[in-house]
Amino acid sequence: MSTSGGNKAIVAALLANLGIAITKFVAWAFSGSSSMLAEGVHSLADSGNQVLLLVGGRKAKQEADKEHPFGYGRERYVYAFVVSIILFSVGGVFSLYEGVRKLQDPHPLDVPWLPIVVLLVAMGLKSFSLRTAIQESNLVRGNQSWVQFVRHAKAPELPVVLLEDIAALAGLVFAFLAVGLTIITGEPVWDAIGTLFIGVLLVLVAVVLGVETKSLLVGEGAGKTDAAAIERAILAGPETRKIIHLKTLYLGPDELLVAAKIAFEADSHFSDVAAGINTVETRIREAVPAARVIYLEPDLFFDPNRRTPPTDTIVIKGSE
Repeated sequence: MSTSGGNKAIVAALLANLGIAITKFVAWAFSGSSSMLAEGVHSLADSGNQVLLLVGGRKAKQEADKEHPFGYGRERYVYAFVVSIILFSVGGVFSLYEGVRKLQDPHPLDVPWLPIVVLLVAMGLKSFSLRTAIQESNLVRGNQSWVQFVRHAKAPELPVVLLEDIAALAGLVFAFLAVGLTIITGEPVWDAIGTLFIGVLLVLVAVVLGVETKSLLVGEGAGKTDAAAIERAILAGPETRKIIHLKTLYLGPDELLVAAKIAFEADSHFSDVAAGINTVETRIREAVPAARVIYLEPDLFFDPNRRTPPTDTIVIKGSE
């Protein structure tokens, strides 16, 4: 995912959520609708989500130092995890609390038409935000389904914004139905039920995002396509005979570490091995541009048909 594309979606969501939050709180203040209050807190929490994602992206750009020799790329994962767990859950738990409170002490809406108008405006703004997120995601999604994109994306911003926008639109629909039923039936219990549905929805989204971002924080390797491309790049030339083992790890959304132990001919000269490693590194970077940190360890390959294996020693060479 390009950083600029992710930022575009984040800024669009931030502006939409701030506008929506203000209108919802105004509607709650005049109507007393608990669904409006829950949705207002939801939109305010979502605005905080986008701010945190922007801060995480900024911090991830810091240069590597002695304490963090591989850089700060994972800052984006940390902030995405905070967004997915704390803010989403805070919005969800508050909505559940407000729904239960409204069930225990129901009261009619004071200005019934105002929440309907606000919800329709909010749906329009949120649809614009979701449209932007979909457009930016399509630029990097490729042939993946939407579920695969959310599950396997190494850059967390777009999946977070996508799910937040989808949850927000679904919450607006719940609130619209709840307020509408409250107006039609005169029973404020529907407003409380709508608030509870919003709370459950936010908690479910928090769980999904928490699981995905936790996996990124723990450390994920290259996907099947990239891993296969790296293997082909290593074995594409005459320099190497086989891959003894290969490990990869994403240091950040746009930076992949590749570590491999590869076998060279046992009678290779040191200069040939060094040149061969440089050639293999170049091929890996061409095949997978995200592979920016590469460490290759050479080993000896003995021809099983040879009676007495040579005793040459090859020195390890690493590069970054």
